[in-house]
Amino acid sequence: QPIADQSPPPSYPPAALRRGDSGTVVVRVDVDATGYPSAVTLIQRSGSRDLDRAASDAVRRWRFQPAQNNGVPVPGSLEVPFDFTPR
Repeated sequence: QPIADQSPPPSYPPAALRRGDSGTVVVRVDVDATGYPSAVTLIQRSGSRDLDRAASDAVRRWRFQPAQNNGVPVPGSLEVPFDFTPR
């Protein structure tokens, strides 16, 4: 399974914050053998398009240590949950 290497959290979208939107987004990330996201899929939506978009956009910018098979980097995938709670 790939491991997130550079993984800054998503920014809370200002419009979602003003509305008090909250929720959990679960994103499935397919990672290629070089550690870059090759596909991002929303597995669980928050009910807010802004929060869903913030989570998927953030993961697209992440870099990963790719999965390995006998020490050789291979494509893999993982699911990443994001909890958005206004503060």
